[in-house]
Amino acid sequence: MNRSDCAVWLEETEKPKDGLIWSATRADWGDVQPETSPGVLFDSHSHRALSVYDSAMLVVAMNDYLELLGPEAPEAAQWKKTRDGLKHNIRRFLWDGKNQKFIPHVYLGGSPFPADFDENAINYHGGTAVAIEAGVLTPKEIAHALERMDADVIAAHASSIGLTMYPAYPLGYFKNPGMTKPYTYQNGGDWTWFGGRMVRDLIDEGDIVDAYREIRPMIDRVVRVDGFYEWWTPDNRPRGSAGFRGSAGELGRDIELLEAWAERH
Repeated sequence: MNRSDCAVWLEETEKPKDGLIWSATRADWGDVQPETSPGVLFDSHSHRALSVYDSAMLVVAMNDYLELLGPEAPEAAQWKKTRDGLKHNIRRFLWDGKNQKFIPHVYLGGSPFPADFDENAINYHGGTAVAIEAGVLTPKEIAHALERMDADVIAAHASSIGLTMYPAYPLGYFKNPGMTKPYTYQNGGDWTWFGGRMVRDLIDEGDIVDAYREIRPMIDRVVRVDGFYEWWTPDNRPRGSAGFRGSAGELGRDIELLEAWAERH
């Protein structure tokens, strides 16, 4: 969807519950649901839920739309009010202040997972990175988020903060064969597509030292295999498309931003 179409889309969408938007249950930013295979279509088996990625991405879209409108546009004030309310509700309903992390899902009619499963133990890296881009977290919270991501990478024996989540969903919790094992595909795979977004967040925060440190393993493996692969296993083996534009685009933008910083300093 073109972000400039955000206004039309929001007007045609069901009124958000609690000032947030709902979607089917997925693993962080992914498009695969747990109930069926392949699980990519919303149907009678789907479980509606609120999640940080969806609402934070809408904030990012609203920010871009406001930039297109310009501050003098008659509708800018209303869109800014809607944007700010959405950011407030992300923190109100999805931010776990005690554990300093986002709640994976707030369900609107039951969870697809067993009752004794503690889903809130999972830390969503991708959704957190997009929430930072959306301006939802404070500088102190961003620093803590990075510290936790680094700890997750060590615990998962992974290679970069592109690690989708930690811990991954247990074996069999997703019916799709590509997702059923922990640390495969969107269930704990390592995606530069989102690790690169976190690096960009760090650059935007002026944290150049950490940004450079975090991007190095992503660049090193691209050079090693001569390809921008879709995702990586915890032991750094490439998987999926070797020409994934999401990975190439994020790394390319990060490199440009780092080079621009270096030129200024």
